[in-house]
Amino acid sequence: MFAERRADRRVGVWFTGARGSVATTAVAGCAAVATGLHPPTGMVTETPPFASSGLPSPASLVFGGHDTAACPLPKRAEELTAAGVLPHGLAAAVRSELTAADTEIRPGGPLPGDTRTDEALITAFTSDITDFTRRHDLDRTVVINLASTEPAPAADAVRLPPSSLYAAAALRAGCPYANFTPSTGLRADALAGAVAASGLPHAGRDGKTGQTLLRSVLAPMFVQRALPVRAWSGTNLLGGGDGAALADPAAAAAKNAGKERVLADVLGHVPEGEVHIDDVPALGDWKTAWDHIAFDGFLGSRMVLQTIWQGCDSALAAPLVLDLARLLARAHEAGLTGPLPELAFYFKDPDGGPAALPDQYAALLSFAERLRDAR
Repeated sequence: MFAERRADRRVGVWFTGARGSVATTAVAGCAAVATGLHPPTGMVTETPPFASSGLPSPASLVFGGHDTAACPLPKRAEELTAAGVLPHGLAAAVRSELTAADTEIRPGGPLPGDTRTDEALITAFTSDITDFTRRHDLDRTVVINLASTEPAPAADAVRLPPSSLYAAAALRAGCPYANFTPSTGLRADALAGAVAASGLPHAGRDGKTGQTLLRSVLAPMFVQRALPVRAWSGTNLLGGGDGAALADPAAAAAKNAGKERVLADVLGHVPEGEVHIDDVPALGDWKTAWDHIAFDGFLGSRMVLQTIWQGCDSALAAPLVLDLARLLARAHEAGLTGPLPELAFYFKDPDGGPAALPDQYAALLSFAERLRDAR
């Protein structure tokens, strides 16, 4: 009864990058699940272990966010339908939900020519979030970064990167936070004191949806079977906004750091080989990831494992984003604070916790029990 009462509370979900493919898919998908139009495929929080954890229901989520793009969510949903990301008819069926979310999207920044200081931007972003929470009489709001990957800031940078401006606003607004991108976000040195003082739950960096998800499963296999990995190379072919953003070598380097981290954490070293990211605009929101793994067998026999992962990033990411929104909201309600290593399951670069996916899943299930028992 207690968990059911909590699940009916209204919770805000504030996206940075709110008109992007992932955010649009998440909003449309949440409406489809809430109204019974589609099953919650890919939403781990809709599986039996989470049934009594007191998570907010999909129907209780209210969406808004920041973006520098102008394309309305209903139009973006139509584009994703044409690209094969959303099923035909869904954009029309949930148009009212998409329109409602679009009216809650505020201008992001800084755009070229914006002369506002970091402090002025943070103040403006904070006001947008707190106004959203107040107007909708929300129990709490969770902020999730879904914006395009930005390059890592230079060591001598005098201003915060955009992702950190939004993250600082989330802290000031008293919102739990997750960074589903490789961008700096809360990890800026200048925010360390504010993060520690906020007492807010937060989780990881860079969502784990495809190639790295597979790496976090395969790498432990080699370790457990005592098969030394000599080299691990990969290639990503992708289009859409991610492909364009990652065509910037600095942004691609930020993205690849998370992919390498998984191998280093599990294998104990970084094997030879690199990950290459190629922008192929014709692929749109779809991507192909190829891995070539060279390893040694008994008596030094040389062997190779090759994998191909083909999928739609938005459809892979959206259910995980909804999971994180629900888990962070419940963690905040339960009075949990600081980094949540139990949510490592969702990230390439988590805030602590185990590196192998099976161990991460076990930690997530324990977290579900912890939330169930919290009052």
